[in-house]
Formats: sequence, C-alpha cells, structure tokens
Amino acid sequence: MKFATTQVAIIGAGPSGLLLGHLLRSKGVDCIVVERRTRDYVLSRIRAGVLETCTTDLMRQLGISRRLDAEGMIENGFNLATDEAVIRIDIAALTGRHVTVYGQTELTRDLMDAAPEKGLDIVYGAADVALHDVDGDCPSITFTSDGAEHRIAAAFIAGCDGFHGPSRRAIPTAAVREFERVYPFGWLGILADVPPCHDELIYANTDRGFALASMRSPTRSRYYIQVPLSERVEDWPEARLWDELERRFSPLASRPVTRGPALEISIAPLRSYVFETMRHGRLFLAGDAAHIVPPTGAKGLNLAASDVAYLADALIAHFRRGEDGGLNGYQAKALARIWKAERFSWYLTKLMHRFPEDGAFEHRMQIAELDYVASSRAMQTAIAENYVGLPL
Repeated sequence: MKFATTQVAIIGAGPSGLLLGHLLRSKGVDCIVVERRTRDYVLSRIRAGVLETCTTDLMRQLGISRRLDAEGMIENGFNLATDEAVIRIDIAALTGRHVTVYGQTELTRDLMDAAPEKGLDIVYGAADVALHDVDGDCPSITFTSDGAEHRIAAAFIAGCDGFHGPSRRAIPTAAVREFERVYPFGWLGILADVPPCHDELIYANTDRGFALASMRSPTRSRYYIQVPLSERVEDWPEARLWDELERRFSPLASRPVTRGPALEISIAPLRSYVFETMRHGRLFLAGDAAHIVPPTGAKGLNLAASDVAYLADALIAHFRRGEDGGLNGYQAKALARIWKAERFSWYLTKLMHRFPEDGAFEHRMQIAELDYVASSRAMQTAIAENYVGLPL
C-alpha cells in the first residue's frame, strides 16, 4: 500500500471539491483531491449554468476567471410567464447586481486546467474510496488507483462527492438529521447548438405544464419541460420534443424556437433534500453531498460555492492561526443559507409547476400569486434578491 499525508483530503473533483482545493492552496494549505471518475467523465456531466456573484467572485479571487469574464453572459433579469403574460424580474434595477450564464461544465474545466499551475493535486479514477476514523484524531481515506492501494492520512476530510458518494454514508445513523421532499415530476431537457428564443431566461407555467427556456451561450440553448416521473427519454424523439417546446414558448418568446440536433437529452427528477449533519468529527460535507435543490431556483452550484467559501475560511483559520471558531460554526452558518435557498427553490417550484394532485383552486392560487408579483415591486424585489443570491 502507498501512503501519503496531507492537511485536507478532499473527496470529489466536481465544482465544490475543486473550488475548495484551489481556495486552500491559494493560502498555502496542503490538500489532495480524490475523484472516483475520470476527468472526461466529470466534464461530460451537463449541469447548471446560472452563476451568482458569490461564485464568480470566488473565481476572480483565485485568478481563474479569464474564460468566464470573456464568455460569460451577463443577465440583468429573467422572466416568469403564464399562457397570458410575461413578468420580467429586473434584478439589476431591483438589487444592483446580476447573474452570469456560464455552464457548470466550463467552470469545472477552468478549475481543472488551472490545477497544475496552482499546485493542486488531483487523483482521477480512484476506485473503492473509503473513509476511516472520521470521528477520531487521525482520519484517512483509502482507494485503489492504477492497480495499487493508497491511503491518505489527513487532519480533516472534506466530502464534496455528491449525493451518491461515500462521504455522507460514513456518518453513523445515530448522528444523521435529514429532510427530503420528492416532487411528482421531472425535467426533460435538451441541449442544442441553436440560438435561444429569448434574450433572458423564461420560467413558464402553461396549461401544458412547466417549461424553461435558457441558454449557455448566444449560440447554445438549454430547454426543459415538465414531464411525469413515468416518462422515459425513449418516449421523446427530438421532433416530438421540439414540437412541444414550440407549443409552450411560441406565445411567450421574442423569437421562434430554433431546432437543431440534440447534444444531450435527459430526464432529471426533482427533489429538495438537506442533510443537516454537515460535520461529524473531522469530516465536513459540502455541496450535493449535503443538499439537493430543485433546479428551478438555479441554486445547486451556487450553494456548493458558498459552502466551500465558509469551509475554506474555517480551515485556513485553523491551520494559519490556530482558530477553530469557524470549524465549530461551519454547519450552522452553511445551513442558514442552505435553508433559505431551499425555501426559494421550493417556492418557485410550487409556483411554476402543475402538480398532479392539484385542482382548479390550486391553479387559481398560482395565477393570483403571479398577478401579485406582476403588480408589486416589493414582491419582485424579494424574488430578485433570492435569485441573484443572498449575501454570504
């Protein structure tokens, strides 16, 4: 077995693990990132594309924002729509801030590409990752790579390995506090190299169900429609999906929906999930390992960024100044922001989707709420403040 030691062992080379690694290395804290998948596999996962200023600020702080600054699309507003009306939420006018459209895949690529220059060690293809003695004084992780067994001893372990990773499962059942809401539908999404049908995102509550028109660039569009959980990708050939998108967006968008070959089609179930035990001994959880939000509020990647910003500050204070207040307060600080983001994502999901158990009364409540949003600057401000991101 090959042995190594470091100050922080990070499990997972998605955005949360990579951001944490770069933040630690920028202040001289030793760390190693261990990822069970290959680099190409990680980059093949097509995810979020709306970045809050807290996320873009972190990239600029690290000096890894060249492509983000050149290619990111500044969005000063977004739209909530019904079959009859489009309500523009002017986040720039209401908050003085904006969001940036830049794909999670591209942000992850930037963090990976910067790792050699910044001195961040990443191990890809680490099989059978396991955590040991997380509630003791000498935690470690083991894994297999290139046919050899490895053990890394660390002062702390950061579990940034997503919902299905081993970190959360290393916490004893008796210590677990978790909350979950599973929604009775999913999002059927298509990514294509076609210009978007609107200059800003449209979240639409239509008679045919929810739909989202978004973009990754001026020439790449991402669309979603609400579908029952029983639907399969095979049930939706491209022509059928484009037909449905035209039906839902033709009355709402500023331009027709442009068709093109799909780069990716997938169905994602929706859930709200919080694992409140974000610290157990010397193990800390961040990102999707600790929480999942419906994509309606564009919060998943941004919550991961705020988690690691808090955790990095706490770990740096421990190693550089011997201060442990940040580590002891990490869980409470992170959860305060997580639950506010969960609330906003839940609110938008309830507002913009047709729930199968709901009837005419519930739909009238949605219309009344949207009518109130349209007429109330205070309500629009509250939505804009949450969408652009609450302060860290």
